[in-house]
Amino acid sequence: MPTEALRTNPLREGLTSRTMPDPCTLVIFGATGDLTHRKLIPALYNLAADGALPPAISVVGFARRDKTDEVFRTELEAAARKFSRQSLNDELWKSFASCVSYHRSEFDKFEGYQDLARKLDELDAARGTCGNRLFYLAASPDQFEVILENLRKSGLNKAREGSWARVIVEKPFGTDLPSARGLNDLVQNAFDESQTYRIDHYLGKETAQNIMVLRFANSIFEAMWNSRYIDHVQITASEPLGVEGRAGYYDKSGALRDMVQNHLLQLLCLTAMEPPAGLDADSIRDEKVKVLRSLRPLTGDDVFKHVIRGQYSAGAINGKRVAAYRDELNVDPGSTTETYVALEVNVDNWRWAGVPFFIRVGKRLPKSGTEIAIHFKSVPPVLFKATGESIDDNVLVIRIQPDEGISLRMSAKMPGSSLRIEPVKMDFHYGTSFGKATPEAYERLLLDAMSGDPTLFARRDEVEEAWKFVDAIHAAWATRSDDLAFYSSGSWGPGEADELITRHASTWRRL
Repeated sequence: MPTEALRTNPLREGLTSRTMPDPCTLVIFGATGDLTHRKLIPALYNLAADGALPPAISVVGFARRDKTDEVFRTELEAAARKFSRQSLNDELWKSFASCVSYHRSEFDKFEGYQDLARKLDELDAARGTCGNRLFYLAASPDQFEVILENLRKSGLNKAREGSWARVIVEKPFGTDLPSARGLNDLVQNAFDESQTYRIDHYLGKETAQNIMVLRFANSIFEAMWNSRYIDHVQITASEPLGVEGRAGYYDKSGALRDMVQNHLLQLLCLTAMEPPAGLDADSIRDEKVKVLRSLRPLTGDDVFKHVIRGQYSAGAINGKRVAAYRDELNVDPGSTTETYVALEVNVDNWRWAGVPFFIRVGKRLPKSGTEIAIHFKSVPPVLFKATGESIDDNVLVIRIQPDEGISLRMSAKMPGSSLRIEPVKMDFHYGTSFGKATPEAYERLLLDAMSGDPTLFARRDEVEEAWKFVDAIHAAWATRSDDLAFYSSGSWGPGEADELITRHASTWRRL
């Protein structure tokens, strides 16, 4: 790709730009799928528009459907025009598309990988990609084993001297601890841990990355980031959508496996971790693993005391009637799969002793959003007791999506001759504060994988520790189903979830 075309839109003046990644070829397995069209190609185009891609790059789509390079590029252009955060520039798209090609093969045909190896060698010679290869498993998880085995047999997993080979593995990374270990072993047969990038797009979101900066670069917060000052923490992920055509997967998974095991436990780790020894990937991930190992196990009867599972019934979202989960296409009419889960989690270490973390995630809730809310302890009521004024607790809210930013609720006196205390909010928005659109998560993660930076990717022990915690809950659920609560679509979840947090003399924050 011509260097000039890729750098027509420079990074914002005044920001320190990162080192340009090495020239490389990105091979996307499952290139005709939804992930490629909605996320990966728009992300790559936006990186090109920001001048962040190396001038020498190739993108090869590997899939089973029969099509030409031209047809593939036309389909990708339509998707990029629809899903890109930046409007497509025709000249830039033409330049970007020139580096994209299509490779047709069945995933289980070894000859297809031999042909791919020859094609990659030709691209190295023609485009100067230096033998560096990044393989992205965007196919269905049931195809991972055959793809990894053929990459190993064909030698594509082995980097030549002076070059590198890496693999990105999409979630779901297993369905329980045994399957996650099995998948880890499969990956390890072809790629060692230093070559493996397990992707969790929540970690690529700008606000998730900023949690460590917020904590460790601001003494006013780090000094209070402990059980002496914090009453409890709430982590919420809500969405108005139902299963939206994913019933075949979702009915076997449920909210606990689909969201808590990966996304929300990752956010908990970033919130609760100790200061790392350095900013290198392993120092940060070591501290996250320590949090997972400090989680108080939820087993047996404790699960039914501290975990609420729910399923949406019929109701209304934004004034439109929607069906119950059990009436969705391809859902078992007697399904007990949870579309909502709320947990009270305790981190049993010195910093967090006695501070509960309340986690909730649900479908068909009134509003879309993900946030971490740090609720500080109340001030002594002595000073303002005579006035009759109630004082709201201070709350620091880290908004992960959709409006990424940070806000702090504090108390202030209303103007006037009488003493009236009202909560006010100090608000920071990424989009308005820095004068540029926040990059999509996949942009950052693809760039990091090309650069060989695994900080925002899950390590093997992280994945397995998270599954260990979640599997114990599922084991208890398997013994009974009478605890499944139902909630109307458009509500904030079952009443039992309110009771869970009310026991702590608190309420859920409304997004």
